[in-house]
This record gives sequence, C-alpha cells and structure tokens, in this order.
Amino acid sequence: MADTKKIIQCVPNFSEGRDLQKIERIVNPFRGKDGVKLLDYKRDEDHNRVVVTVVGEPKAVKKAVLEAMEAAIKEIDMTTHQGQHPRMGAVDVVPFIPVKNVSMTEAVELAQELAREASAKFDLPIFLYEKAATSPQRENLANVRKGEFEGMIDKIKQPEWAPDFGRPEIHPTAGATAVGARMPLVAFNVNLNTNNMDVANKIAKNVRFINGGLRYCKAIGIELKDRGIVQISMNMTDYTKTALYRAFELIKIEALRYGVTVVGSEIIGLLPMEAMIDTAVYYLGVEDFSMEQILETNLME
Repeated sequence: MADTKKIIQCVPNFSEGRDLQKIERIVNPFRGKDGVKLLDYKRDEDHNRVVVTVVGEPKAVKKAVLEAMEAAIKEIDMTTHQGQHPRMGAVDVVPFIPVKNVSMTEAVELAQELAREASAKFDLPIFLYEKAATSPQRENLANVRKGEFEGMIDKIKQPEWAPDFGRPEIHPTAGATAVGARMPLVAFNVNLNTNNMDVANKIAKNVRFINGGLRYCKAIGIELKDRGIVQISMNMTDYTKTALYRAFELIKIEALRYGVTVVGSEIIGLLPMEAMIDTAVYYLGVEDFSMEQILETNLME
C-alpha cells in the first residue's frame, strides 16, 4: 500500500544567535510535538541568528512555527539587534519546502495560511516571497529585505512595498517577516584568510547571480570578528543546477587576484545528500558514478 503521508520541511530563521536561553525558548515549541520532528538548529554569534530545521505533517508544523514565532517576538528586540547577516525581523524568514507527497502549490498555500494567521495574531507585517510571491519583485528575498529593519520603517509605507498581510507599519520590536515556499536551499559559507571586508564584498559581488555570477547563487561578504577573518556567505538556491564545488572554485579563483586564500567552509543546517555527493565526485574525479552506488540509497528503498 502506497504511503500517502504528507511531509513538509520548514527552515525558520530567527534573529538571535548569542543568548542561549533565549534560543532554547524559541526552539522549544518544536520539541515533543506529534507530527513534528526537530532535525537541527544552528546558531551563529557573528550573524546573530539561529537557523532551525523541522519536518513533519503540514498542519502540525504550521502550529509549531506559530508557537516559535510567538516566543521569538517576545524574546527579541530588533531595536537593539546587531549582526553581520541581513535581517528585517525577529522572525526573519519562514520558508516551506515540499518533501514527500506535498506539491509546491500546497507549500504555497501553507505559507499563505501561516502568514495570514501570524499577521493577525501578532500584528506583524508579512511579505510573501519565492514561489509564494505576489509580484515578481518579491520573489527574491534580498529585494524584500533590502534596507533591513532600520530601512523597513520607511520602505513599508511605500505603496509598492505594502505587506501582503498586516498594516504598512513595522512591528515596533519584531520588525517584519518574510514567509514563502521554495526548493531545498543549501546555506554554504566559505572563509578567507583576510579581515578585509572590501575584498569579501568584491568577491561576493562577482560570485552572485544578480551581478553576473553563478545562476543559482546568492552571496554577501560577512566579517567574522572573533576569528579575525571574512566570509563569503551564500545561499545556493538550486544545488542541482549550480553545484557547491563550482561556487567554491570560483571563490578561490576570485580570491587569487587579492592574494587571498580559502581557509575553510561550512554548511548551515541540513542539506540533501546529493549536494555533497556531487561535490565529492568532482574532487575525487570519479567516473560514471550513480547515486545508486550509495549504501544508504539502497537501504532506504
């Protein structure tokens, strides 16, 4: 008998990466819930952000996300928030990703439901983005978030940037939120052996698609003050069409002109096995490789 159980993934990003007690209170609504499984949460002090990954039944996941949003709005004050990662709200972004027996259309409908309920419950302005976007200019999260929390105070009053849900005013302490539906995204960061932010920004500009770089890559320069280095922080929006190794190699090439080298990389949150296998195959030079050769692939059948 076919398994018809619906599974969706949600990867909410909250603007708190330093206070462990606050983070635990925000993440706690994802624990011990029927139909919801907390897979991972990773905080970053430089970004001042925590990225949570959960999967489960659509309605159960939506309910847990609403509870986590309520906790985050209580815990986070954006008027005092500082961090290297762009942000516009305490609950900065909430994407839904189809996993099993869920269509993209259903993911969009779930995003709309959550946005409508959260906006009404928390008096929070919410924008729909990616596949749930109501206009082309809102598909790209970077366009929506441009100006960040501080600039959103005036931006949201412009007719073309009125929120999809809620009043055209930011929440005084929680700012604004983006909710959407998308394909699996890989958060991939590459570290450089320099503290020069100008170098990081120039490399990021040449890597990201919007400036003529890789088609499915978004990139910004980030300063990691505690380590005394900079980072190219990327969102790979379709790893099947722009592989991780291509971004990694392009950054190495661009860094050469500044006498800079790569000193490491990191993956934030979870990613599909295929994204890492593809990169391993490239660096090992394996010929005629198939995912069917992966032990775990056969065990899951």
